[in-house]
Amino acid sequence: MRDKVDILVSNGLIVTMNEERRVVENGYVAISGDRIIDVGIGDGKEKYVAEEMIDARHHIVLPGLMCAHTHFYGLLLTGSPWFMKIDPPTDFQQNLQRIWWALDVLLSHEEAYASALMGSIEFVKSGVTFFFDNISAPNAINGVLDYIERAVNEVGLRGYLSFEATQRRSLQEGVEGLKENERFIRKNNMDEAKLVKGAIYLHASFTVSNDLFVRARELADKYHALLSIHAEEGLVDVYHSIERYGVRPIERMERLGFLRDDVILVHVVNATDDEIKIIRKTGAHVAHNAMSNMLNAVGVAKIPEMIEHGINVGIGNDGYIFDHFENMRATYLIHKVWRRDPRVMTPLQILEMSTVNVARMFKVWKELGSIEAGKKADIILIKPELPSTPVNSKTVYGHLINTVNSRDVKTVIVNGKLVMKDRVILNIDEEKSIDYVHKVVEKLWDKLLAKGEYQLDVLEKP
Repeated sequence: MRDKVDILVSNGLIVTMNEERRVVENGYVAISGDRIIDVGIGDGKEKYVAEEMIDARHHIVLPGLMCAHTHFYGLLLTGSPWFMKIDPPTDFQQNLQRIWWALDVLLSHEEAYASALMGSIEFVKSGVTFFFDNISAPNAINGVLDYIERAVNEVGLRGYLSFEATQRRSLQEGVEGLKENERFIRKNNMDEAKLVKGAIYLHASFTVSNDLFVRARELADKYHALLSIHAEEGLVDVYHSIERYGVRPIERMERLGFLRDDVILVHVVNATDDEIKIIRKTGAHVAHNAMSNMLNAVGVAKIPEMIEHGINVGIGNDGYIFDHFENMRATYLIHKVWRRDPRVMTPLQILEMSTVNVARMFKVWKELGSIEAGKKADIILIKPELPSTPVNSKTVYGHLINTVNSRDVKTVIVNGKLVMKDRVILNIDEEKSIDYVHKVVEKLWDKLLAKGEYQLDVLEKP
């Protein structure tokens, strides 16, 4: 008598990412409801009968990838004519003033929704099933996270959503940003059935007062919510903190009691060795965004050193390139050339930074991040189109980091439900959705060209 399951993935190369990093050649995964109930060798058909049978022959079966940090609204500027109108920024601060802050003050709820719809589509196509997004839209704060949530739910992904609380224009605006995060957390985080949850986000040390740090910490404690902040992405963050507070940003956060194991520090490009020790001591995590750091020319974070110190690091995209395999490959390569040591970073480490490490960061390691019986069924199937060498248990990590790209992702399962099958997204009409997004973006670009201005606001002094 065979047991009935909802989905049976058969004959695949199963990269479990369990504690032993077990890889099963010619294996199966049985899914019932939202859970993985069995992982074994063979096709599983002697034990199970399924409503949905998936032949994973010549496929890599992998836990859903996780993006440690993103901005959906970053997609709204891809190829924008705004770049032709402005004076080219010469450093990170001018990037913010002339590009991102000029954009965010014009964003509406509809544009937030459109960006999340496009980003969710790109994530599914890239095999990302869980992410941490934050939006900056100072003139559309109230309720904006609901619009992003709607888009993510329509596609069928998991995510943490947050509003980027900042006081670059006024102290009160930062408080309003925290209120939006609190509202969304209260609405979503107590419901286990919801795939989209809320978190708390602060922009950066140089746009946030001590009071806002303390308020954010109190909210995180009250709701057991994740906290995140851009940290030392550019030198403006460091110089501002030293000038105003006499300490570097991560030192300042430690003194305020902000840093704990529920905090995700994003970028951490300019941290000193002493600050790295602080991160390790407090248990905070780091979201690394190699391609964005290259784009903004801010430098290369000391990721190998952080890993050596035992800091948990995950890979994000910072709203730039949504093909997660490109971000993994960039992370794999940049530290080798930066340290002039080809031994730095291994394919397995990179894959860990996109699965189990982010699961730890997101506080979901007991439920997600690996393919194991009892865990949630977030699984992707990858079929390399042109593998130059055999793909097997001995070579699979190398292929995932060196040869696979998002076009090889064929099937995506989230919470036990098919979200994409044979490259077709099932919950939405992809073509109509993209057409809609493009119309919204064209109107936004017209608005940006007509009304866009450099944003030179500075934080009010307490």
